[in-house]
Amino acid sequence: MASAPTTPEVVTGPQPTNQNSVVNLTPSAIAKVREIMATQDPVPAGLRIGVVGGGCSGFQYSMSFENGQGMMDKVVRYDDLKVFVDATSAMYLNGCVVDYVETLEAAGFKFENPQVKSTCGCGSSFSV
Repeated sequence: MASAPTTPEVVTGPQPTNQNSVVNLTPSAIAKVREIMATQDPVPAGLRIGVVGGGCSGFQYSMSFENGQGMMDKVVRYDDLKVFVDATSAMYLNGCVVDYVETLEAAGFKFENPQVKSTCGCGSSFSV
């Protein structure tokens, strides 16, 4: 069951804005990211979410921890959690909701992206 996304504060470069459509994390996803970050040494500055080429359908999501913001990154803040999104990925992630889901079969982050036109059979890549 998906949790409702929280309303983030988005910062583009040094100027703060109130856009919140780049990427939205649910409370479940935020909690899991914070839990994983707390185990890292040193604790990273934030989470990078992006879109990279690859997979059966052309694009795949990527998630990694970062020690700092890139010059062209959009930064989405969830209180003390920063999510970095590069300008190219932001085009493909506009309105995307990231949730953390645990079922009997598996657990992981789930992307619900309104930009996606089709996905591959294994569900790990998409096309726009």
